[in-house]
Amino acid sequence: MLTIHQEPEIQEINNDFLDQKKIQLFVKREDLIHPDVSGNKWRKLKYNLIQAKSEGHHTLLTFGGAYSNHIYATAAAAKEVGFKSIGIIRGEEHLPLNHTLSFAKEQGMHISYMDRSTYRLKKTAPIIQQLRDKYGDFYLVPEGGTNNLAIKGCEEIVDDEVRSFDYVCSASGTGGTLSGIIVGMQGAGQVLGFSALKGDFLQKEVGDLLKGYGVDYQNWKVNTDYHFGGYAKINAELMSFIHRFREEHNLPLDPVYTGKMMFGLWALIGMDYFEPGSKILAIHTGGLQGLKGFE
Repeated sequence: MLTIHQEPEIQEINNDFLDQKKIQLFVKREDLIHPDVSGNKWRKLKYNLIQAKSEGHHTLLTFGGAYSNHIYATAAAAKEVGFKSIGIIRGEEHLPLNHTLSFAKEQGMHISYMDRSTYRLKKTAPIIQQLRDKYGDFYLVPEGGTNNLAIKGCEEIVDDEVRSFDYVCSASGTGGTLSGIIVGMQGAGQVLGFSALKGDFLQKEVGDLLKGYGVDYQNWKVNTDYHFGGYAKINAELMSFIHRFREEHNLPLDPVYTGKMMFGLWALIGMDYFEPGSKILAIHTGGLQGLKGFE
């Protein structure tokens, strides 16, 4: 099945600002585990691929936007483990293909487009049936990769060392990674998610995912103050922070997820959100391929 190319290390972030605030900050480098299926995408796909194989499927079908880390990772994972793959992309085709879709196509993914109004109905039985009529049998991986098997995979981000931190932070899009971390923490510490999307729906979404997974933890919350206007929306302040962070700490961040999380975390530390002496772990969920779309 999927291979881990490098075990994720925990990197300490040192500077005067953190010393003044008496905060210890570390980053778990999940982005290092695979060059193309990095971070949370590897975790989310792991058990879905095992399930697809056990059910005898030969093709994966999934959904995403034109810059989707999930599309990129699914295409690479499918190729590595011997599946065909189909990516249903929201919106219209734009040529030449961007870096994400070019890569997916190079991995053998069949790219198809779905208009936005139909895309909103992608989870409904009639649309799924239309896709089965068109493509034949496939294993359906949800948009963003989030389902119970993804939560099971993301639980494995957490081990005893991670549980020893006072706070564990993660960026969040569909809520699957955050849910897995919450489950993995088993009630230890506080889990703080930073929403990459505009709106307050993610708190409920994560609550519903946990309920569907059969657990109930209260040691978590979702911060919605640092989405910069919505999914994949950026500004000069965010990009400047990301470039500065890379230079000072040799740590690349992406502008869609991890950059917003770290910007938000830095801001909260500045506001004394965390009590002095706190030990904080930020999870680097990967997604660095997304940088190419902003360069």
